[in-house]
Amino acid sequence: MKLLYEDNHIIAVSKTCHEIVQGDKTGDTPLSDTVKAYIKEKYQKPGEVFLGVTHRLDRPTTGVVLFARTSKALTRLNAMFQSHEQIQKTYWAIVEKNERLLGDKANEAIRLENYLWRNEKQNKSFVVKPGTKDAKRAVLTYKVIAKSERYMLLEINLETGRHHQIRCQLAAIGLPIKGDLKYGAKRSNPDGGISLHARKIECIHPVSKLPISITAPVPDDALWHVLEQQI
Repeated sequence: MKLLYEDNHIIAVSKTCHEIVQGDKTGDTPLSDTVKAYIKEKYQKPGEVFLGVTHRLDRPTTGVVLFARTSKALTRLNAMFQSHEQIQKTYWAIVEKNERLLGDKANEAIRLENYLWRNEKQNKSFVVKPGTKDAKRAVLTYKVIAKSERYMLLEINLETGRHHQIRCQLAAIGLPIKGDLKYGAKRSNPDGGISLHARKIECIHPVSKLPISITAPVPDDALWHVLEQQI
């Protein structure tokens, strides 16, 4: 577990592509339990340690995960994530190079707005027409911030938080995320993850009310490092 930030009310760690944030039917040890064990040992806390899950990342995604250490922080962070106010998550994604698709907007922030429908059985989201039953509006902006011979690094900011939103919306415009077989990538990544990284969380601290910024280092991978060095 890589610790990124800690105080009396919140704790942030960097998730790998093999970890789950919260317990699920796989029975794998979730990151939340790992963080609880860390707090219990470090502070010699008797009994059950309180830890609130404020948001999630898909298993194959890496990056910043923010937990609440107090109920006060949990309530306020939940409200912030729900309203998308006073908090901003920035993602980085590696996609196959396709400058022709971007055209003359290659260096601009591009806004994507779609309606997504989630297929529960397939655990997959699809872009559908507005008005489709159970479809939800999804909005993000992205821009190219680095390039290699074969790939582009995108910086993405979410205006909404939908199931597989970034993966689905980028795939729908012909930019599937590297390694994301579910959404059209040509091949898997060696580590079994996908090249989607929750790079940064910026927010107003839920208790002190001061601005904080928490950044997760990119995965230890040659392509990630090559692209990061251009920024």
